[in-house]
Amino acid sequence: MSTLSHFLTAASITLVSGGAFASFPQCKAESAATLVPVIELYTSEGCSSCPPADRWLSTLKSSAASGRAVVQAFHVGYWDYIGWVDRFAAPAHTTRQRQIAGRSGLSNIYTPQVVRDGQDWRDWGKALEAREPARARIALQKNAADVFEAVVTPAEGVAGWSAYWTVTEHGHSSKVKAGENAGELLQHDFVVRQYVPAGDYRAAAKLTLRTVPAVPGHPRQVNLVVFEPKSGRTLQALSLGC
Repeated sequence: MSTLSHFLTAASITLVSGGAFASFPQCKAESAATLVPVIELYTSEGCSSCPPADRWLSTLKSSAASGRAVVQAFHVGYWDYIGWVDRFAAPAHTTRQRQIAGRSGLSNIYTPQVVRDGQDWRDWGKALEAREPARARIALQKNAADVFEAVVTPAEGVAGWSAYWTVTEHGHSSKVKAGENAGELLQHDFVVRQYVPAGDYRAAAKLTLRTVPAVPGHPRQVNLVVFEPKSGRTLQALSLGC
């Protein structure tokens, strides 16, 4: 099966000085006062232990749709040598997983790994409710066919922040013909098709993302995650499903 292309699209950055957005947005959202949990699954079609985690992630669709979680499935390619190439994998996903491992003091990376708010999360069957206050505010909107803009305002006392964008898609499937999952029909939701690190900041800023074109039949969400650079912990996150 041929590898589908992955895009690392550069995000443009503008410091906020008023007049944050262009006019006539097609859809928009603002973050709540409570922190939205960010769930990342690191998975591979070549990993026989991954399908149960993939199925669990799909149960979070209602939470993501209602804004109660930001959910992402980062496919990695380091199991491709076993015999099956994961068409959704990208080297940048593995790089991010290694960064998380370094922050968390882990000696290795593995699949399936679930990360919550930038930290390794072994008890991923637990509820996702978050009660703590957010430490950043996000206003996100779509301004053109493939252009999204966000204004991020850190809370008082936040010395610095980082961010990244993802575009995730639902409803993908693969009939695996080799490797540990040979003969299985794997179903995937929240597949990360675009991952764009958006830099480091100390004050409010406007971020812009030009997304890859939407794929008919695969509903997508555009996600922005704002986090504390040293620990990786989420300051706030927000999604738009348009």
